[in-house]
Amino acid sequence: MKVLRFYAPKDVRIEDVPEPECGPDEVKLRVRNCSTCGTDVKIFNNGHQNITPPRIMGHEVAGEVVEVGAEVSGWSVGDRAQVIAAVPCGVCYECRKGWMAVCQNQTSVGYQYEGGFAEYLIVPRQVLQVDGLNRIPDDIGFDEASVAEPFACAINAQELISVGDGDTVVVFGAGPIGCIHIRLARANGASRVFLIDVNAERLKMSADAVQPDEVINGSEVDVVDHVMQLTDGRGADVVITATAANVAQEQAIRMAARRGRISFFGGLPKTNPYIQCDSNLVHYRELMIMGANGSAPEHNKRALEYISTGKVPVKDLITARLPLDRALEAFDIVAKGEAIKVTIEP
Repeated sequence: MKVLRFYAPKDVRIEDVPEPECGPDEVKLRVRNCSTCGTDVKIFNNGHQNITPPRIMGHEVAGEVVEVGAEVSGWSVGDRAQVIAAVPCGVCYECRKGWMAVCQNQTSVGYQYEGGFAEYLIVPRQVLQVDGLNRIPDDIGFDEASVAEPFACAINAQELISVGDGDTVVVFGAGPIGCIHIRLARANGASRVFLIDVNAERLKMSADAVQPDEVINGSEVDVVDHVMQLTDGRGADVVITATAANVAQEQAIRMAARRGRISFFGGLPKTNPYIQCDSNLVHYRELMIMGANGSAPEHNKRALEYISTGKVPVKDLITARLPLDRALEAFDIVAKGEAIKVTIEP
């Protein structure tokens, strides 16, 4: 079968390998869609500490069950399924507290396990034992289901900062996850949503799709002043930094309203993970700053429900589709911001 395998930074190869065999405690999928994200580009350029090469990449996976291990119940050949990416252990302190997104023993599809940029994928027992293989609703496609994984991360973030009725929400980052955040914020009851980016073309492309109430080009205006003007000097109730930019986190603190909630959604580069923070703003405005690290299995299930009910549509956000043998082109498209969401169809 054809796969995309990581060997070293900037050494990622499309290869033919033997089709994997399904063990008694595993499920085998025919991959129908594996979508790409900025993390894939980071891995391509820099590798990752949790990846031991060679490793098949890809973690936003949806497919069709083609084989079920003898010890596995509840699944049949022909079932349509979406796979979680972040795999909690289910037994550590954090998991037992219900904080599976920050499991101290977390493993991941495409990192410790072979990923979805392949014709076939083995769903390991570690995924199955935490109920991480999810049935795809009949009314959505494999392509939409593959977007459930990043969508789950957005659900986790907005749940942590309680996005709700009447909120004015600012989203930094006009990539696919920023678009999802905007639609999810509206579904959660936000009254106004603003989108900020410094890439004019990407900003227009995403704004045309999700129609924020205000589009703010950070290369043209002072974004903090602009948000303050739009909110009559009060600031934003919620600010989500869906971009790996230090300055966005600093600006988020400055534009947040009293009792504002801030989600540091996008992680910063490990070579420069620090920001300048006016601690008095946090103190006197009683700001709440919350990290958001991935998702739990139940967030994936809820993402599929949001998509299925039409509360948060995602199909129109998939603006590029490529076969597996052109997967490296997909990485380039993502890196240049030339599409909202890119999916691979093996």
